[in-house]
Amino acid sequence: MKKALQFAILFFFLSVHSQKLKSPSTFLGYELGSQFSRHHEVVDYYKYLSEEVPNQIKLITYGKTNERRPLLLAYVSSPENMANLENIRKEHLLATEGNGNSSKAIVWLSYNVHGNESVGTEASMQTIYELLTTKKDFLKNTIVIIDPCINPDGRDRYVNWYQQFKNAPHQLDPDSKEHHEGWLTGRSNHYMFDLNRDWAWLTQKESQQRIKIFNQWLPHIHADFHEQGVDNPYFFAPAAEPYHEVITKFQRDFQVTIGKNHAKYFDANGWSYFTKEVFDLFYPSYGDTYPTYNGGIGLTYEQGGSGRAGLSVTTGTGDTLTLRDRLSHHLTTGLSTVEVSSKNAEKLNEEFRKFYRNKNFKYKSYVLSGNEDNIEALKNLLAKHEIQFGNVEKGVVKGYDYKTGNTGSMAISENSMVVSTNQPKGTLVKVLFEPKAKLSDSLTYDITAWSLPYAYGLKAIASPNLVEAQNQNEIGSFAKIEANRYAYVTDWNSMKDARFLADLLKKGIRVRKTNHPFSMNGKFFERGSLIITSEDNKNKNGFLSILKEVSKTHKKEITNTSSGFVESGKDFGSSTVEMIEKPTIAVLSGSPTSTYRFGEIWHFFEQQLVYPVSVLGSDYFKSIDLNKYTILIVPDGNYETFFNEKQLKKLTDWVRNGGKLISMGSAIQAIGMEKGLSIKVKENKDSTNRAPKLHKNIQRERIKNAITGAIFKTKVDNTHPLAYGYDTDYFTLKLGSTSYDYLKSGNVAFIENNTKPISGFAGSKTQKKLRNSLVFGVESLGKGQVIYMADNPLFRGFWENGKLFFVNALFMVD
Repeated sequence: MKKALQFAILFFFLSVHSQKLKSPSTFLGYELGSQFSRHHEVVDYYKYLSEEVPNQIKLITYGKTNERRPLLLAYVSSPENMANLENIRKEHLLATEGNGNSSKAIVWLSYNVHGNESVGTEASMQTIYELLTTKKDFLKNTIVIIDPCINPDGRDRYVNWYQQFKNAPHQLDPDSKEHHEGWLTGRSNHYMFDLNRDWAWLTQKESQQRIKIFNQWLPHIHADFHEQGVDNPYFFAPAAEPYHEVITKFQRDFQVTIGKNHAKYFDANGWSYFTKEVFDLFYPSYGDTYPTYNGGIGLTYEQGGSGRAGLSVTTGTGDTLTLRDRLSHHLTTGLSTVEVSSKNAEKLNEEFRKFYRNKNFKYKSYVLSGNEDNIEALKNLLAKHEIQFGNVEKGVVKGYDYKTGNTGSMAISENSMVVSTNQPKGTLVKVLFEPKAKLSDSLTYDITAWSLPYAYGLKAIASPNLVEAQNQNEIGSFAKIEANRYAYVTDWNSMKDARFLADLLKKGIRVRKTNHPFSMNGKFFERGSLIITSEDNKNKNGFLSILKEVSKTHKKEITNTSSGFVESGKDFGSSTVEMIEKPTIAVLSGSPTSTYRFGEIWHFFEQQLVYPVSVLGSDYFKSIDLNKYTILIVPDGNYETFFNEKQLKKLTDWVRNGGKLISMGSAIQAIGMEKGLSIKVKENKDSTNRAPKLHKNIQRERIKNAITGAIFKTKVDNTHPLAYGYDTDYFTLKLGSTSYDYLKSGNVAFIENNTKPISGFAGSKTQKKLRNSLVFGVESLGKGQVIYMADNPLFRGFWENGKLFFVNALFMVD
C-alpha cells in the first residue's frame, strides 16, 4: 500500500512537472519556425529537457565535429523504460545472435545530415517536446533515439550565412540574395563531404563517431529527414525501385505500412506528397540503405525547401512556402513514424530476429589476397562496422574471380583474408563485397557499383563455400630499424607508404626513389621503392631517431642494408635513383570548382595524407604568384569562362617553367585549350538517323548516354612514375560519360576496346564512346608536366586503390 501511494505521488508530481515543460518556442524566446536556431541554442534546449525530465531523457555527447561543435543523441522513453535502458539494449541485440525476447521498438530519428536542409533540426525540437507531452503513450513500448543535427558545421554555416544576407523583413522573392547561397553551401560538412553518402565508407569524423553508437543499438527503424527543391511536394515511403535484392519482403511491406500512416495525416491536412519515385534503396552508404542492410527499416523523408527556401519563398506555382509549413510536415512524419513503430513493436522484433538468421546467399565467403597494406586498410574499415574477418590457411580457393569476371581459382597464403556471410553482419558483407549488385531498374539515384575488392585493389574470389577464418580480426605489425647501416629501403604500393613518405619529408628526412626494379638481400623491390641513405641525411640531427619514430607510427616494414651495391638492377648511386623533392602544393577553390571535388582533395591532404596544402581562392587567383608552388591542383568544375586567354597563359607559362599541374575531371577540357597540349575530348561519332521517340521513353533513352557509377577494367603502364606501385590492371570507378582520346605519349591508365563495365550500369552509347580512352595520363609542356585525371581517384574518399595514382602525381612524377 505504501509503495502504491509513493508511486501515485511520484506520478502526480511528474504529471504536473511535465505540464510545465517549456515548448521550444517558449524556451528559445521566439516562435519556432519564425527564424533559424543556431546549433548552440538547440543544444541548450536539449540540455534543458534532460535536466527537467531526467527520468525520461538521457542526453549524451557522442563526439565533436571538425569545428568542435558537439554531436548529441537524446534517448526518450517512458520512465520505466529509461530506468531499464541498458537491459533493453542488450536484450534487443541478442536478436542478432538468434536469441532474445525484446518487446520494445527501437526508433532512431536523424535530422539535418545536410546542413542547409535546415528545417530538420527545428522539427526535432518540436518532435521531442510532443513525445514528452501530448504523445507520451507512444513511448510505453518504444525507445526513441533522436540525433537533432548530424551535421552541425554545415547547419551553422547555412544559418549564419542566412542571417547575414536575409532582408528585413525576409523576402519572398526567390531572386533575392537570401535565397542564393554562395559557393560554400551549408549542405556538406567542414570538408565539404556529403555525410548522407558516408555511412558505409566512414571517411568523415562525424560518421566514424556516430557508427559506434549506431552499432550499439541497430534500431528497428531509422528515419532520415531531408529537404529537396522548393517546388517539390513531400516525399515519404515507400521508396522507389531499385530495391536491393537482399531487402526482405517484410522490409518492403513495412515501407508501405509507414507510408499509408503518413498519407492519412497528409490527406487530412490537404498536403501534397509523392511516394515510390526518385529515392531508391540501393547504394549502401545512405541513411536509409545502411540501416536497412543491418536489419532495420531505413526511411528517407524529403520536404520541399532546402537552402533556397529561407524563412519563406514564392514557389513556381505562386504559392508561399514557409519554414513553419516545412516544420509541420517533418513533425507529422516524425510522430507518425514513432506511432506506427509503437503499434507494430511485436512484429518489428519478430522480423528483426528473422533477419539475423543465416541466409542462403550464393557466395558464402570472400577471400582476398594482394597488397598487405590495402588488406590492412580494409580490415580497419570492417572493424569499424563490427564485421568479422580473419586470415586463412595456405591452399587454393575456387569461385568467381573478380579480375576476370569468370569462374576461376586463386592460391592463398596465411596473409590472405576471408570475410564470410555466416556472421551477424552477413547481409552487409554480401552488399559491400558482391561482385555485381543486381539492378531491378537502371534509373538510380546514385552509383551502381562499389564492390570493396575493386575499391581496395585486391585479388579476390567469391566462394560458394564457407572458408574458415583463423586469427580473427587481427591487424598487422612492423619491423625494427638497425643503427649504422648504409641505407634503409622500403616498398611503395599503398597509402600507408604515402603517409610514411609524407611524414619523413615534413620532418626534413631526404628520401630517394628508384626508377628501376632491383633486388638486394634476397628481396625484390619494384619501381618507386623508397631508399633512405645515411649519407643523404648525415647533416640531419636525430636522423635515426626520426626514422624509427616515423616507421613505428606507420607500422612500416624496413629493410636494413649495409651496402648500396645491388644484386640486380641499378645501384643506389645510379642517376636513376632520384631524390624526391619536398613539394609545395596548392589547390584551387571557390567557384567555379566543384565543392565536393575540392573537399575531397582538401580532406585527402589534411586527414589522409597529412601533408600541407595551400588553398587558393578563385576570386584572387589572378593576383597569385604561382612560382611559390611546385604543384597546382585544379579540381573538377565548370571552367568555361574562368580560364580566359590571360588566365590560361599565366597557368601554362608556369608549367613551362617547371610547374606541375594536376588537372581533374572537366578541368581537363579547359586546360586542353592550350595549343601545346594534345589532350582532346572524344567525339561522339554516332550519327545514325533514328526514329522519333515517345515522350514517355525520353528518360530511358537518355540513360543510353549515361553512367551511374560503374567499374571498368583499365590497362596500366606501371613503368611510368604515375603508376608506380600498381599492377598492369586497374579497376576504375567511372562517374560520367566524358572521355578523352589517347595522348601522343604518357598514357598511363586507359580503356581499350572492351568497354563493358565489370560491375554497375553504363548506357550502350556511352560504352561505345569509352573505347580507346584515357583515364590517367601525363604530358610534358616545356620544363613542366600536366597530369590528367579523367576519373576521380579520390571520389568520396573510399576508392582506396585509386589514391596512390594521386600520390604518385605529387611525389613520383618529375
